[in-house]
Formats: sequence, structure tokens, C-alpha cells
Amino acid sequence: MNVMRSFRTRLALASAVLAGSALVGFGMTSWWLIYQAQVSRLDEAIANQLIRASRPRRHFPPSPRIFGIDEDTPIAVLVNDLDGNTVYKSANWSSELKVGGLLLSATEPKQDANIPPVDNASPNRLPPAPRFVTQRTSTATWRVGVASFPSNRIAIAVNLETIDGEMAVIRNIFLISIFIVLFLIAGGAWWLSGNALRPIGQLTEEIKQVTVKGLERRVPIGETDVEFVELIAVFNQMLESLQRSFKQASRFSGDAAHELKTPLAILQGELERTLQQAEPESQIQQSLSSLLDEVRRLSGIVRKLLLLSLADAGRMNLHRVEVNLSEILAQVEEDIELLAPHLKVQTEIAERLRVLGDRDLLTQVLQNLISNAIKYNLADGWIHIYARQQQATISISITNSSQGIIISDKERIFERFHRGDPARTRKVEGTGLGLSLSREIARAHGGDLILDSTSSERTTFTLKLPAWHR
Repeated sequence: MNVMRSFRTRLALASAVLAGSALVGFGMTSWWLIYQAQVSRLDEAIANQLIRASRPRRHFPPSPRIFGIDEDTPIAVLVNDLDGNTVYKSANWSSELKVGGLLLSATEPKQDANIPPVDNASPNRLPPAPRFVTQRTSTATWRVGVASFPSNRIAIAVNLETIDGEMAVIRNIFLISIFIVLFLIAGGAWWLSGNALRPIGQLTEEIKQVTVKGLERRVPIGETDVEFVELIAVFNQMLESLQRSFKQASRFSGDAAHELKTPLAILQGELERTLQQAEPESQIQQSLSSLLDEVRRLSGIVRKLLLLSLADAGRMNLHRVEVNLSEILAQVEEDIELLAPHLKVQTEIAERLRVLGDRDLLTQVLQNLISNAIKYNLADGWIHIYARQQQATISISITNSSQGIIISDKERIFERFHRGDPARTRKVEGTGLGLSLSREIARAHGGDLILDSTSSERTTFTLKLPAWHR
């Protein structure tokens, strides 16, 4: 079974994909917002330190604790005068940090026009407007803040190692969580879809139980979900219609066969009596003989149809007695030698193969199988009969050389009136009812008849029956 054709599988995968996409989008957005919040908090701390660093007698570098980061996190400071000369540079200021352009472009904030000019120490003076940028060096990532003051320009760089570490932990937790959540969502979708499809499963099981002898079965609606009530109702209506049609067809077949049985018996008797009175070797005798063969053939068809109609109705009466199949097979072997002396016969029949069944019907089954093995054999072919008992089952396999059975015929081999001869001519005599009737008889005895194997060289039918012990 193709897994992707399973509705439950597709629903579980679709739920996982949709939920996963939503979770990934939410997670990425949340991660980015948290990162931006961390950076914004750091920028605010850097801006405050830039203002404090511009005051006289300020010691460098500031403490990492001020920025809300680990004590071991490197902080670098660079101070230039207005001419661009370096006034102070901390020992850990990386030469890879390029802030020259930022220092030159950093300008003092504009003075409020509504406030008269004041000196640099006046509290009415607006704080500088710092500029921020993230730069990567060969060893670390830095968040750099730059501000311009009346007497100098200051740059403070904070290593983002702490923030990057925290964000990495958040990312890892999210990745682990998303797989757990996706697994739970897929499992939940699988469980929910299973519950939702339970009525379909029940309907499927009911359909499997429907056979020719069980058309009276109906699927109970009970407390089924509203969405499935109509489906079950339609199925029950279909079963009712099918049961009615089958009963009509079966009744017609049985009635027709029953009505034809007596006229054919009378006709056969009249033909036999007239044939005895006809002049030997005359044209009339040949015509009567041909007609008698056809009447006997029709009588055989009628007899089989009657048995099949009884089997369909579950009323096949079996006169059960102890039957020694080994003896019947020995008689059948003798029949082969008389009917087809040109065929090579090989047998392997165990002794005392006993069943409890109808001797006449079981003999008819074996004769049908042997008849087919003779009719559909090769000119210089062979027949193998293998009978043995395995635990509580007797298995009889009849194999004959043949040209094989085409694939399209294998599925229909037990259908009524179906014959293996594609042309459906009488080149090989038969009615197409023998195998169907034989299987019904086998099943009535609690066994079965199967096409065991077929190839371009041989065909094997196997009859299985329950063994009987006194």
C-alpha cells in the first residue's frame, strides 16, 4: 500500500507542515524581536555611558555590569578630539573596528530654537544623538555606539558574545521544542483522523462481511456522526436493492431449472425409446443419437443450476456419511486410464483419507477436476494427483500439463459460464459451470477449491477438506 495514498497519513503530515510553518514563522519573529529588544537595551546603556564618558575625570573603560552583561564581556573605548586625533584608546580596542566615518559624521544635536544658547554645562543643553552600528571582526561581533560632544567624539564598543549566547540558547530551545510540538501535533492529527474515520472502518468491515449468503446484513446507524449517516443509509439501500435483485435472479434460475427438469427427462426417455426402434446405421438413428447427446447435456446443465441455486440460498442438502477419498481417487485414476490412455498418470495418494460429507457430490467434484485436467491437457501430456493429510486438513492437488491460463482468466476461473477457451467454442466440451459448482460443494463441506498455481507448462487445482476422525 502506498503510504502517501493514506488519508490519515496525509492529514497528519499536512497538520505537521502547517503547524510547523506557523511555529517557524512565530519562532523566527519572536527570536528577532527578543534580539532587537536586547540590542535596544544595550544601545540605551551605551548612550548613557557616552554621556557620562564626556564628563571630566571619567575612568575608562566602563564596567560591563552597567550594560547588563557578564563581567568578563570585553568593552572597548575610543576617544578622539575634534581634529580626529586619538585622545584615549583602550587596550582591547580592535584595529578591525572601523568607526572613523562614524566619528566624522557624528554631529552635535541641534539646539532648541525656543531655548536661548547656554554654555556646555547648562542642564538645558540637549544630550548628544549617538549613532549605532554592528560590526564583525575576525574574532567577535561588536555593538558600537558613537556620539559627538563639544570637546571630543567618543566611541564605545561592546562585545555581543553574551547576547549572542543567550540568543543561541533560545534558538536551540526553540528547535528542540518545535520537533516535540510537531510530533505531538502529527500524533494528535493521526489520532483525531482515526476517530473521525472510525465509521468508515466499521463500514468497511461490514462490506467485507457481505457475501452472496449474507446480503441481508445491514450497517447499523446507531449514534454515528451526522456526516456519515447519509453514506451508511445509501449503502444499506444498495444492499437492499442488491439482495432483491439477487433473490429474483436466483429464484428465476432455480425455477427455470426445476421447470425444465421434468420435460427434459421425458424428452430424453422418448428419444432413447425411439432410438432403440430406429433402423441401425440409418440417418434417423444418427440424428436421434445427436439429439440425445444434446438433451443429456442440457440435463446436466439443469442439474448443476439446481445445485447452484440451492447453494446460493444456503439450502444445499448434504447426505453426510463417512467418505474414503482414497478409494474415490483410486477409481478416478482408473477412469483416466480408460478415458485418456495417451496421458501419463502419476499418483501419490495417502491411505485412509476420510471426510464426513456427501459421497456423490464429492465424487462429482473430483470427476470435474479430472475431466478438466484431461480436456485442457496436451497431446502427450501428463496428470499428477497428490493427496495427503496435514493436521486436520486433507489436501488434494491435481496438476496437469497445459498451455497455462492467461492472466485475465485467473480471476474469473470460478465464475459461472466462464470457460478458459477464449473463443468459447465447443472444441473443448463443457458448460463453464463445473468449477463454480465444485467450489460451492467444497465450501458446503467446510473446505475450499483454489487455483493453486499456473504457468505456461502446468496448471494445479487444490481441493481442501476438513479431515474426519471417528
